Amino acid sequence: MNRIALIGIIVEDTGKSAQINSLLHEYGEFIIGRMGVPHRERNLSIISVMLDAPGDVINSLSGKLGMLDGVSVKTVCSKGEFPVKEEGFEKK
Repeated sequence: MNRIALIGIIVEDTGKSAQINSLLHEYGEFIIGRMGVPHRERNLSIISVMLDAPGDVINSLSGKLGMLDGVSVKTVCSKGEFPVKEEGFEKK
């Protein structure tokens, strides 16, 4: 069962952008939306990533992002789990 999650990322070391993008690409099949905003006055970036994924996938991506120096991460997940719908039928 999947959860809906939002990962908020603050990138203080913009030199980590390539590593962040690589991780997001690796988990791309679970990403349903992404928005990045550079804050030029503070020389940092803020990224929001929305996921539809199993809990272990969400935790894995969040953990890998959080281990990068100069990157702060917070994750919020839906309380419920949602079955994956496939061609009008619920996949359990």
